[in-house]
Amino acid sequence: MTAYDAIVLAGGAARRLGGIDKPGVRVGGRALLDRVLAACEGAARTVVVGGRRPTARPVCWAREEPPGGGPLAALDAGVRRADAATVLVLSADLPFLGTETVHRLIEALDVSGREAALLTDAGGRDQPLVAAYRTEPLRRELALLATEYGSLSGLPLRLLSQELDLARVDAGPLASFDCDTWEDISTARARIREHGTVLDEWITAVKAELGIELDVDTHALLDLARDAAHGVARPAAPLTTFLVGYAAAKAGGDGPAAVAEAARKAAALAVRWADEAADEETDTDGAGAKRDDTG
Repeated sequence: MTAYDAIVLAGGAARRLGGIDKPGVRVGGRALLDRVLAACEGAARTVVVGGRRPTARPVCWAREEPPGGGPLAALDAGVRRADAATVLVLSADLPFLGTETVHRLIEALDVSGREAALLTDAGGRDQPLVAAYRTEPLRRELALLATEYGSLSGLPLRLLSQELDLARVDAGPLASFDCDTWEDISTARARIREHGTVLDEWITAVKAELGIELDVDTHALLDLARDAAHGVARPAAPLTTFLVGYAAAKAGGDGPAAVAEAARKAAALAVRWADEAADEETDTDGAGAKRDDTG
């Protein structure tokens, strides 16, 4: 994929949230800003425009002049710190943005040959803060707007997008969902806990919290836990998976392969335990039948 820098806009007054630090609000146990940073982890450089705060991974910081000058002023501050010929521009309040959407935007910009590729939401509306831009045309239009209006402060985003040659990328149902109100945040938190997604969300959150970038087969580990619980005892499930992780870490080498090998060995052991238990039941039943016949 084409190399790109990322610009994440993390300022704003968040008036509809009572003026709190919106990028720091947690959804699924992770700050909104950290969730967006995870989606653009492939960026060569990530510039966050806004007040400094702890982040899950290293970033460069920038600030619009004057602070609170709006999205175009913030975008201008961010693009001044970018080096790549392509920049990904994101707002910091996108809880469901994933790397697959980022890849689609960068690819659409490459294939189309246009100056920007914007995500469109389910209603067909352009999302200029979920978009990939060619850096030089973006700088050009920002400079022209600053000259025309005397300042970028307070100008609406549509002034930028209407001047660029655009490609559009249809969004999934949640890719462009942003959190402007407490109701939005409640909706996001509820969706995180839906049955079909909660496990992946939890594993991602745990890996982020522990600083682990290991991509393992969670289904294999769940199968192992099930076999251990069934063939040995329920408490064996979490203890076995812990020991598999410990053994993989101790083995070193390729992390996912080490986990897979340790899980394979433990699963085979759990099956042997279950087989022995089944044999014992068969032997006991057989002995009982013999006693009944001779009684």
